[in-house]
Amino acid sequence: MIKDIQLRVTLQEEKNPDILTRKSAEFLSISERDISGVKVLRKSIDARKKQIIFNYKVSVYINEPVPETSDYHFDYKDVSAAKPIHIIGFGPAGMYAALRCIELGFKPIVLERGKNVQDRRRDLKAINQDHFVNEDSNYCFGEGGAGTYSDGKLYTRSLKRGDVRRIFENLVFHGATDQILVDAHPHIGTNKLPKVVQNVRETIINYGGEVHFETRVANFTMMNKTIKTLVLQNGEEIDVERVILATGHSARDIFYLLHDKNIALETKSFAMGVRVEHPQHIIDSIQYSCSGERDALLPAASYGWVEQVNERGVYSFCMCPGGFIVPAATSNGEVVVNGMSPSKRNNPFANSGIVVEINADKDLYKYEHFGVLKALEYQKDLERLAFTAGGRSQVAPAQRLTDFVEGRLSTQLNPSSYQPGLKSAPLHSLLPKQIGGRLRNGFKAFGEKMKGYYTQEANIVGVESRTSSPISIPRNERLEHPQISNLFPCGEGGGYAGGIVSAAMDGERCAEAAIAGL
Repeated sequence: MIKDIQLRVTLQEEKNPDILTRKSAEFLSISERDISGVKVLRKSIDARKKQIIFNYKVSVYINEPVPETSDYHFDYKDVSAAKPIHIIGFGPAGMYAALRCIELGFKPIVLERGKNVQDRRRDLKAINQDHFVNEDSNYCFGEGGAGTYSDGKLYTRSLKRGDVRRIFENLVFHGATDQILVDAHPHIGTNKLPKVVQNVRETIINYGGEVHFETRVANFTMMNKTIKTLVLQNGEEIDVERVILATGHSARDIFYLLHDKNIALETKSFAMGVRVEHPQHIIDSIQYSCSGERDALLPAASYGWVEQVNERGVYSFCMCPGGFIVPAATSNGEVVVNGMSPSKRNNPFANSGIVVEINADKDLYKYEHFGVLKALEYQKDLERLAFTAGGRSQVAPAQRLTDFVEGRLSTQLNPSSYQPGLKSAPLHSLLPKQIGGRLRNGFKAFGEKMKGYYTQEANIVGVESRTSSPISIPRNERLEHPQISNLFPCGEGGGYAGGIVSAAMDGERCAEAAIAGL
């Protein structure tokens, strides 16, 4: 017999390795000897009150064995001689589109502008140390996409778009820790995710698919509203029958290419702001109500907040406990920051994007002459401003949090995890008022709710601008572009996802749609 139950465990009780069995027996009024095993289905921490509680959802196996294998099985087959599906981009959407093609008996041919995870590291080092951005291989472009070196957060609200559990189980199948199956806010870690991504690539190749790196699609030819060939940067042309476009939120050249060919695009609202960085012990002390070091059983504390300021949302984004800030520019002449955490989340800093909602219909009136590209051009201008304010390198403009809110230049900045370095700049006056003013009010409001958060020990670093795509590529109910019968816009770049899991699910859906009718 199997019983699914909810358990509450105190921090002190959590230190007992047999606590779940004992609690389960008490809850079910049975003997511990009758319990064959306890399988954790979900685990979360409630630190809202002085006593920290671990919440568990568990399956209790009574007089029957605990299954050792997953209910999910991935039926990959040899597709080396099968009909091809071409996939542009090898981020989460492209990866899972390729895997789904193999399951359905079709051969994925992936064209990725960037390098594989190993070779990509040298280009990341060049950004951090030499301030040089390889425009095809960086923190956004390359094997695994932007998620590979953005620590693998797997939390998603997209529960109705597909089978979330299936994506998690597939990540475990490819080497991720099975802890992601139970954590309320699952996370792989920037140090562990590259190996998982490499394993996915090896599965695709081992079953007959192809993955081509340093292969940027620069153009395409059309006939009768159908893409006939893809043109690579070296001039080579590839005949295609179905194309899944999974190029991510930062592939601006693709947006320009579509626009130049008079292919429909849509402006999309998005969010921009800054990244705020605190010493991790401050966030721990606030969230866990502890004055010294947090208990070893507790993970580095995270937080999330949202405020409405002058009819726009101001909210935290991609919070990275025990993490570090990284340069996420995709070309020289711009500064963009992002955050990530290693699997142990043991860095001494906590950082989070704090961003302001940009309403594309109401907030960009000065950019209307750019038409459908207005949000993209606004995004670019703010990144160029950050580049100039930082000293025309990958050094980022920064300010103490209290100085930013109170409107004064910081004479000194706090230590930071951002490797290229920080330069004091008056971000309170440099940022557009619709962003800077709302951020200042948002920080004030949240500082009142989370005592200790508003502190001169925190820096804000600019700019956090790649929260999502500023462009949407439309598609119909068959997931095809309404003008091009064999083009399937997919994932974050198309405006249909907002993170690793939702992008992966959209990749699977687009693979199924592309294959339909073949």
